[in-house]
Parts: sequence; structure tokens; C-alpha cells
Amino acid sequence: MAVRAVNGGSLVRSAASPPLLAFWCRFRQFSSLPFRRNYELGLRFPVLHCENQFCGHGGVRSCSAYSLVDCVMQELAALQKGRRVRASVKTSSGELLEDKHVNRVLEKGLLLEFKKDSDRILLGVAQRPDGKKNWMVYDQAEISNFLQKAQENLDPTLLEIAWVELLEKNKSVTAEELAELAKEAAEKELQDFVQLLVSAKAKPSHDKPPKSSWMVDEKIQYKIESLVAYAIDDCRSDEQKKTAGMILKAVGLMKTTSSALNLLINIGYLPVHVNLDVLKLNIRTNHSDEILAAAESLLSESSDLDEMNRKDLTDLKVYAIDVDEADELDDALSATKLQDGRIRVWIHVADPTRFVEPGSMIDREAMRRGTSVFLPTGTYPMFPEKLAMEGMSLQQGELCKAVSISVILHSDGSIAEYSVQNSIIKPTYMLTYESATELLHLNLEEEPELKILSEAAALRLKWRRQQGAIDTSTLETRIKVVNPEDPEPTINLYVENQADPAMRLVSEMMILCGEVIATFGSSNNLALPYRGQPQSNIDISAFSHLPEGPVRSSAIVKIMRAAEIDFRKPTRHGILGLPGYVQFTSPIRRYLDLLAHYQSREEALRQQSPILDNRVSEKAAKGEKVSSFDP
Repeated sequence: MAVRAVNGGSLVRSAASPPLLAFWCRFRQFSSLPFRRNYELGLRFPVLHCENQFCGHGGVRSCSAYSLVDCVMQELAALQKGRRVRASVKTSSGELLEDKHVNRVLEKGLLLEFKKDSDRILLGVAQRPDGKKNWMVYDQAEISNFLQKAQENLDPTLLEIAWVELLEKNKSVTAEELAELAKEAAEKELQDFVQLLVSAKAKPSHDKPPKSSWMVDEKIQYKIESLVAYAIDDCRSDEQKKTAGMILKAVGLMKTTSSALNLLINIGYLPVHVNLDVLKLNIRTNHSDEILAAAESLLSESSDLDEMNRKDLTDLKVYAIDVDEADELDDALSATKLQDGRIRVWIHVADPTRFVEPGSMIDREAMRRGTSVFLPTGTYPMFPEKLAMEGMSLQQGELCKAVSISVILHSDGSIAEYSVQNSIIKPTYMLTYESATELLHLNLEEEPELKILSEAAALRLKWRRQQGAIDTSTLETRIKVVNPEDPEPTINLYVENQADPAMRLVSEMMILCGEVIATFGSSNNLALPYRGQPQSNIDISAFSHLPEGPVRSSAIVKIMRAAEIDFRKPTRHGILGLPGYVQFTSPIRRYLDLLAHYQSREEALRQQSPILDNRVSEKAAKGEKVSSFDP
């Protein structure tokens, strides 16, 4: 719609155009976008133009551009703020609008605000003089058309490139020219990236560009990340999917996930045997430089707040039993017989709280990860590798700081006495399950402690079964890839029988430790991650037709109810046959275990107020749920 305005009418325009970074900009006329109604319209709109080309931050190339749509939207925002240029405009209805700000002569391209039908305020663009005093003004319908046209013709992601070109040439251009510049710049950028890919593909495997080299430039990084997202079918936006598709097409590949994956492997960005689940689940495979530096600092300080409160248990023979490729050794065992014939066992657990304080940078990172991730091709530890595997882990023949749980058993396998204390131990043997089982079969006189541990495990298993425990020992397979980076790696396959004597021994001692910590927490009103499992109404006789052992156990495991966690009090663990249970023996690789260490340390070992108890108490007082993990 065209409106005739008296020259000098009420027009709305911001006193200054929006800045481009630190630039002071002014509007200039640009572009002609034709619209037809009953007439031809040569429509021009303001566009940003910089008066000064260098205003810090490295000059012109450091700036980012506003799109045409942004320019118009900035103008509209200015209207709301009431920044106006004084003029006297008379619309076709003859009503005059007043403004008391800056005087300015009407000119083509200025945005005008005018009143229509006495109650409608519209926005229009000054077009051309109509006689000596009047101007022709086109209303917001044409503005909407312009916005749509601009949106259709301009790709916001390419506008910055075109804008830099404009600044270098220091002139205004039409919208078509601007779009063409953006298109040319984008094509050149794509071709440059394709050349990088082709060059990387041609290099031998030992000479491929390092992964970090693709992360230096933001635009290259975005393209690589788009390819990765495309390869795992996890594009977060249409733009990311479009970018990956253009790259694949440019290098002559089909637009498929496998094409993107193979391309990333061929340029050396991903390993030959990449685990896609690691990418899909966004598993953190590395620690940041900041976290690594913090870990190094902890190791160098080598302080121990509990030094004076540690019990010296270095006279005990200590067995650490685990799989042969274990990196994080966080538990070990000792045993002896008392004069009255009862068995006393110790479960020694590595003490990472010696290094890590709740709320520290290292602690927050461990909480975000939640657990160490063990894969056939490698381990991604919850803590930085050097801290976890050297500082925190138990080491054979070395003085190690630990939390030792001492338990005296009744003759039926139930707990008679227990204690939880900070300690210093010196592990005697680091054994694999296979070697420990062999020692048990040999029944060597030199290793009576190992035999006592086996007797204790048998007592505990018998007692738990009397309490309703269900045998869940099964056959487990483990796969270990020795050299995962090689095109033809060595793959080792292991089959673990959880009913194996050594595995049964370790399992029973870990379960015993969990029962002790739950009892300890309950006695001291501690908030701990108490793990329970409702007693399933399982009729074992229904599985009597299955062979006893792993086959029957596997069938039973499949119908068991899920475990639950409550931080307020112990709940019965029906499958284990325990009144309460807390996982405590893997604080280096499971954050919930570490949390239990924090709590027990503050309460009994340092006589300080537990960290989690206050939070749980506050939530309980408010009637909030506290049965989920919310530290």
C-alpha cells in the first residue's frame, strides 16, 4: 500500500545504526528488490557501512556481520525505544504526528511511522517525492516481502565472508551481488577444505595430520565435527547435516554415514577400529590440560591430613587379586585366625580421599564422569590416569594409604565385630584370579592366610544363602585388544567363571565389606548410597530343569527386579541376602563408592560433620525425595 506523506512528516529512525563489534557504523542505501502490486517499486533499504575500518581486535577480519534481516530487526527494536528523527509527516488521512527529537530531511529508504484509521500505527519506507512537499511511502506489507526475499537469498552462515569482502572493497552492493560474493567465498572455503582432506588421505598412516591439527581453525573444526555427527547419525541441526553432505559430495562420496566414517578414518582423524558407541554416547576419553595439571599438583604435594590417625598394618600379609590387565588396583585382602578359632579378615580399600576433597576440580570432574569406562580397546579412567594408577592405586611392596575394614566372623559366617579405620598397608602379592586359584589348589603351607580367606568366603556364602541369597554367579566373557591402533590388532578372549574359587573369594569379601559399611552408616546415622534390591518371588524349583551353575544363574538373573538406592537408611538386598549393602571397594573407578568414602571419613575417621548428611537432612525436612543420587 502506498501512502502519501507531507515532506517533513513523523518518521521513526534510530539516531545511530547498530555497531559492528567496535565499529561506529552508518546506514547507506543498497540493493533494489523489485516488488509488484499495481506498480513497479524500486525498494531500497539501509545497510551497515563502517566509517572506520580498524577499531581494534585485529582489524577488519575479526568482525562478524549483521544480515539484512538483522539490520531491519535492529531498526524495529529502535522503534520500540522511541528514538526518532523529527519531521512533520502527513498521511493520506491528513493526520499529523509530532516528534520532539532530532530534525532531519526525508530521504529515500528511511523508515517511517504513521497513523492510519486513527488507531493503527504502521511502519513504512520512504520511496520518492510526490510533488514538492509530499513523499510516497510503502507500508509494512512490502517490508514483510523484503524480509522474506532477503531470507530466501541469504545464508546467514556465509554473510560474514561476504561482509569482509565488502569492507575490503569499501563500497555498497546490491543484494544479488552480496549473495553472489557469499556463494563464491563459501565455495572457495569448501574447496580449500577439500584439498586438506585429499592431502591427508594421500599421506601414509604414520604421517597423517594429528587430530589436534583439525581443531586449530574454528571453521575447519566445525566441518570436521559435522562429518563426525553425520557418521554417527547424530547431527544436531539441519545446517550441520547440510555441511557434511556438501563435503561428501565435494570429495566424490555418497551421502551416507559409512562414507563419512571412512573419510574420517582415511584422513587419520579417527582410528581404524573406532568404537562408534564412544562417540554416540559422548564418553570422555581424555582429561583436559587443566585437570591433568591439577592432578600433577596433587601428586607433588603428597600431603595426608590423616597421617596421624592411620593404623600401621604393614605387618599383615596382603593379597591384591584382580584380572591380569587391571590398571586401577583399589582393594586387597588379609586374614588370620584368632585363638578362639574365629576368623578375622581385613578388606583394605585404596583411599583416594587422601588426594581429593569434595567440591574440588578433580572431584567435580569425577562426578561428571560417574565411573571409569572399560572397553576391549582401552580404559577411560574416572580420574586422570597418573593419579588413578600411581597415586591412588595399591602398589605391591609399597607403603599405601588405605581404609581398612576389619571383620571378625561368627562360626556361622555372620558378623561378630567390625571396625573401619584409616591405615597404612604394604601389599605382599599382586595376583591374577588364575594364579590365586592355582595357589588355593596347591594349598601351600607358606600361604595359610589365603586358605583362611577361602574358608571365610565359604562361611559367608553359606550364611547368605540361609538369609535368602540367590546364587548369581555366571560365565562372563572379556575381550582385550592388545594393539587397537593396528589395522590387524591382536584380540584376546577370556571366559570368566564367577564360581571360580578365587573369584568367589574376592566377591564374598567385597559383599562382606558392603554389609559392614551399611551397618556402620546405619549406626552413625550416615547418609550413604544404600543399595537394596527387593526380594523377588523366585521359585528356584522352577529352574531345576536347567543345569546347576552358570546356566541356571543366568536364567534367574534375567527375571530379578532392579536394584534401588536410598540415601537415608539401609534397605534389604534380597538377592545378596543382606539387611543392607553399600558399594565401597571401588572408589577409584566408581563415584558412588567415592561418595561413601567421603561420608565415612568425615564421620568416624575425622570426626567432622559428613558432607552429604546435611544435604539429605535438608531435603528430607522439605519433604523432597532423597532416594536418588543428588550430591
